[in-house]
Formats: sequence, structure tokens, C-alpha cells
Amino acid sequence: MLKKYTAIDNALFVENRRRLAAALAPNSIAVVTSNDECPRSADGTHPFRQSSDLFYLTGIDQEETVLVLYPDCPKEEFREVLFIRETNDHIAVWEGHKYTKDEAKQASGITKIFWSDQLPAHLPTLMYMADACYLNTNEHARMRTNVPDHDARFAAEMRNRYPLHTFKRLAPLMHQLRSVKSEAEIELLKQAIAITRKAFDRVLEFVTPGVTEYEVEAEIIHQFIRNRATGVAYGSIIASGKNACVLHYTANNQVCNDGDLLLMDFGAEYGNYAADLTRTIPVSGRFSARQADVYNAVLRVMNTAKELLKPGVLIDEYHKQVGKIMETELLGLNLITQDDIDKQNPDWPAYKKYFMHGTSHFLGLDVHDVGLAYKPIQAGMVFTCEPGIYIPEEGIGIRIENDIVVTAEGKNIDLMDGFPTTIAEIEAAMNA
Repeated sequence: MLKKYTAIDNALFVENRRRLAAALAPNSIAVVTSNDECPRSADGTHPFRQSSDLFYLTGIDQEETVLVLYPDCPKEEFREVLFIRETNDHIAVWEGHKYTKDEAKQASGITKIFWSDQLPAHLPTLMYMADACYLNTNEHARMRTNVPDHDARFAAEMRNRYPLHTFKRLAPLMHQLRSVKSEAEIELLKQAIAITRKAFDRVLEFVTPGVTEYEVEAEIIHQFIRNRATGVAYGSIIASGKNACVLHYTANNQVCNDGDLLLMDFGAEYGNYAADLTRTIPVSGRFSARQADVYNAVLRVMNTAKELLKPGVLIDEYHKQVGKIMETELLGLNLITQDDIDKQNPDWPAYKKYFMHGTSHFLGLDVHDVGLAYKPIQAGMVFTCEPGIYIPEEGIGIRIENDIVVTAEGKNIDLMDGFPTTIAEIEAAMNA
């Protein structure tokens, strides 16, 4: 079944299921469901986005999908089963093509396929044979919502239907598995990043005093879609002037004025994998002396920080190390003083006045991907590296961000190596 992105070799999903099956307790079953089609307003829905965990395990990019994984099932043919939505003539006319069973087999590598309305007929038998059942919930550390998603509702339904069964949390296992990327996953990230590079190059040619932030955003989205991206990996931040000091600015509705900087934080999503890029450029095509000093300070922090992402390092300790590096740069820019440092609150160091966010987060199927945040960094993990300095009183906000693969040898791979990054490279591209 064709998507905007090219077909992904199902060996990726076969291996992902094998790794999960090996992590399950003996004689346990895992049930993983797709995301909701979320209501928008009236009779409209938001564009469907598959559950990252289900996609990771199946490659199926369609609503009303359920994976049942039962490695020790006495019935061998039920050790991995996929349930997908059955289509009909009405659905074909109004919504378009849905997976056939053969297409689902090809995409996922799963041979036993049922229609989703057959799940109630088969699941009880499998549940009665299993000693425990793993269910999924969104356990991302930063998620806060009052709206119960499909996973939460399904878990409540299962506990109600099988009150004497033992249920286990699937999320910790998925976080562990997804935190270390395979070569196939890194290739998909590279595709998303290559598309993001094309959009950045387009913007460097486009930006000039008088354009609006939303016009810049439109140029980015245009380049994404024409290069087979699913769309944006997250809401694009296109922040000129003082707007760049608002970390999650998304209004994108102001004019980019001569003399201002333009901070752009955007990334393409390809094959459900996210790129995450930030660059800050001068609207006029030339940095002022002060802007250049601050920009180079941020760039030095990023170049040092990305080398500190090494196996065995704790992420919290890494962030503290980067904070000390930033402290030195802020002293050099006369933004903080030694007295500020001597009198600082240890829980909110002096540098936090101008660099108040973390330096790195996991990247993968989600832009803020799941991972083992309280365990040492491992080879194969992918992180952003994105220091910034924000000076509201000067109308300057600068962030630079690349995506980094940690290697066993400690020599990291910068997936955005070659992007215009230095002042000379950015100014040359804007004035070519």
C-alpha cells in the first residue's frame, strides 16, 4: 500500500517484534493498538497519525489496527497476529484504499492477519491461556493531558473485562527498545533530515526584509511535501526579532524586519521519523557585530556539547557540563558576572537567565522521542544538540540545533554535518 514515503523493508519491524518478544515475561501476551482518529470540530478529524509504538512493531500506517504478540502461545499460528480494518465499497469511495491482507503481510512481515472486527472472537481465548498481559499507555515524561487516549481507554476496558488477570506495563520495554536505533531507523532519519536540508536551503534564498514569518513557514512546508515528507514533524517555530525569545513561539505572523535575526526550528517527518533542525539567520543577510558574537558563542557551545554525548554518560550530568560551558560564554558576552555565579541558586544557576532549556533530547519516531533518560547513554541513541542564548532586552534569540548519533567509539555522527552553520556559510548562502 503506497504512502507518500517509499515502502520500508519489513525486516525492520520483524526484528523489532523479535526484540520485544524476547523481553516479555514467560507465557505473556502483549496487545498494542493504533491511535484514535481525533475529532477536530463539527464532522472533521485531525489527520491520522499512527501510534509510534504500533508503527515501530508493524509498519502499519492505518487506523483500527491491533497487534497481538504472544511468543509462548501453544497455538503457533497465534504467536503474532495482526488485526486490520476491513474495507468495503463505501469506504473505498469515501476514504480511499485500505490495506488488503496481502499488503499488511508485506508491510509488517506478519503472516496471520484478521479483520479488526474478529478481535473479540480471538482475544479471550488467547487471554485465558496467558499468565500476564502487557498493555500500552503513554508514559512520556513530559506528557500532561486530561483527555484519555485510545491506549488508556483500551487498558481500562481490558481490566474491566478480565478483572482477575495480571496486567503489566508495556511502555518501559518500548522505551528501552526504541531508545537505541537500528541502522534501518537511522537511514529513515537521514531521509527526513535530507528533506529538511532542502527546505533550509530554500529559505536561505527566500528570506529578505519585509517577508512574513508565515511566508517562510509556507516555503518550508512546500519543500517538505514535494519531497515526499508526510509533513512537519512538529509545529514549526519561525520567530523573528524578539519573538525568538519565546521558546515555543508558533504564531508565525509577524514581519521579518531589516536588522532582526530569524530563529527557525523545524523538521520534516518521513516514514514517521522526525528531523529536528534549528538555525538562526540574519534577515538582511548579514550579522551585526553583536549578533555575530552571540551566535559564535552558541556555536562553540554546540560544537563542544555534541562531543560530550558519549556512552556511559548520564544525561543529567551532561546537561550540567553544558551549563558550565555556557556559563563561560555568558561571562564573555558580559551577560552575567562572576558575582552572579557566586550568589546563584544551585537549583537555578545564573546561566539559566539566558539559557533556560535543556541541551538535548531523544529523537526518533517522535521529535521528543521516548528513551532511558535516567540510565547511561548508549551507542545507537540519537539526540538533538540545541544550545541557545536568549536576550529579550536586546531582541536577540539564537539557537543552533543538529541531530547526533552516539557511537560505541565515542566519535559521534552529526547527521546535519554539511548544513550551512557558520556565519560565513550562512551569509554566503543568503548573498549568493
